[in-house]
Amino acid sequence: MKKLGLIGGTGPESTLIYYKTITSQVEKKTGKFPYLTIESLSVFDVLQYASSNDREGLTEYLLEGFQHLAGAGCEFAALTGITPHVVLDEIRKRAPIPVISMIDTTAQALLKQKISSVLLLGTKPTMSGTFVTEPLERQGIHVLAPEPDIQEQINDHIENELELGLVKDSTQQFFKTYCEDTLTRHSAQAIILGCTELPLAFKNLPLPVPTVDVMDVHIRTLIDMILA
Repeated sequence: MKKLGLIGGTGPESTLIYYKTITSQVEKKTGKFPYLTIESLSVFDVLQYASSNDREGLTEYLLEGFQHLAGAGCEFAALTGITPHVVLDEIRKRAPIPVISMIDTTAQALLKQKISSVLLLGTKPTMSGTFVTEPLERQGIHVLAPEPDIQEQINDHIENELELGLVKDSTQQFFKTYCEDTLTRHSAQAIILGCTELPLAFKNLPLPVPTVDVMDVHIRTLIDMILA
């Protein structure tokens, strides 16, 4: 098996899911647990770098983590949060080991399901930036993002609730109402849960179109690479 390195803590809830799912699925397939190292960083530092558009600071912060993973013998690595992907291109140029993109695996999953239009939800940098929309648009996938005021509300729910593992009924109702209303006015075949904590709020939430969990498709790819 190949050794995987994860940049964790971005946030802690998603890191737990990555670790538990990868170890349990690999053990189920092989009877053995994988070799795995987690470098836990601070989601709040990442969000601060991203919201202030300090790309150089964010790049250096993440690169130190990837260097530690390489030093621990990891053969490839991944981020456990999608927001840090805003500096993925620079990270890939300078990281000492290959970095597997959550955006790439999401695009592959959408194309496999023949989905060509999506509603993108995530943190404010994810929804307002181009680092997710442009790669998807290049693959022929039309991306719809919420209006700026809704972006603020979604970001607040993520940063002050979901990142801390809190799932409120009122927050679930907010997402249900917004998605249903948006889908009556705009055409979208699926909703991208473009933050690794969003599945917490969408669990068992009935919606008119399927959701695509960026974390789930990413994890499945990483498991395949561990076993390759």
